[in-house]
Amino acid sequence: MRLNNKVAIITGAAKGIGYAAAERFIEEGAVVFIADYDNEAGIAAAGQLGEKAAFIQVDVANRESVKQLVATVIEQAGQIDILVNNAGITRDAMLTKMTEDQFQQVLDVNLTGVFHCTQEVIPHMVAARGGKIINTSSVSGVYGNVGQTNYAATKAAIVGMTKTWAKELGRKGINVNAVAPGFTETDMVKKMPENILAQMRSIVPLQRLGTPRDIANAYLFLASDEASYVHGHTLHVDGAIMM
Repeated sequence: MRLNNKVAIITGAAKGIGYAAAERFIEEGAVVFIADYDNEAGIAAAGQLGEKAAFIQVDVANRESVKQLVATVIEQAGQIDILVNNAGITRDAMLTKMTEDQFQQVLDVNLTGVFHCTQEVIPHMVAARGGKIINTSSVSGVYGNVGQTNYAATKAAIVGMTKTWAKELGRKGINVNAVAPGFTETDMVKKMPENILAQMRSIVPLQRLGTPRDIANAYLFLASDEASYVHGHTLHVDGAIMM
């Protein structure tokens, strides 16, 4: 029970990697607040995960929405020990065809949303003299990816923000780290043609795609006391695709 008596907010936790993380955290004793834009999926996820899960609808790109999220968690649980900035979207297009709106939407959720959530949570962690911030980057942010100017830019920026926050917040007892997933079997990826999936698997030394639980286990490690001296680090969970 590595997270016993801990309270966690996981953004984008109604489905996929975020849901797997919520499930793992609950298995290890945490109370988890599922923070997601999708109201229907969020309610369903909380129902499936049981009494240690609660859903709060949030638009991470909207500051007031995030303020209300944090206020509700403090009102209901009294503390915030862990924040996993997992929410993210894609609006893929080649550079020459990407619209201003496609570019900005991804920045608003994937980057500004992380800034909003972390800035609103930090005062409570500072007051408690401890906490864990886990940001979600991507191998796309480290090595780039065709058709993902917007997405890769946000995920690269996450690495820089993680290192900066680690320098600022470490002295306050707060660990800040990031996870960079590789190709992962989310619902979106599973809908790809089998020949594309086979090609993706073939370039991974482990010869398989990651599972949401693989990434969730990395979140769990960084959220636990076992990672108390891991700080400012980006943990690649990608089957050594970029080795």
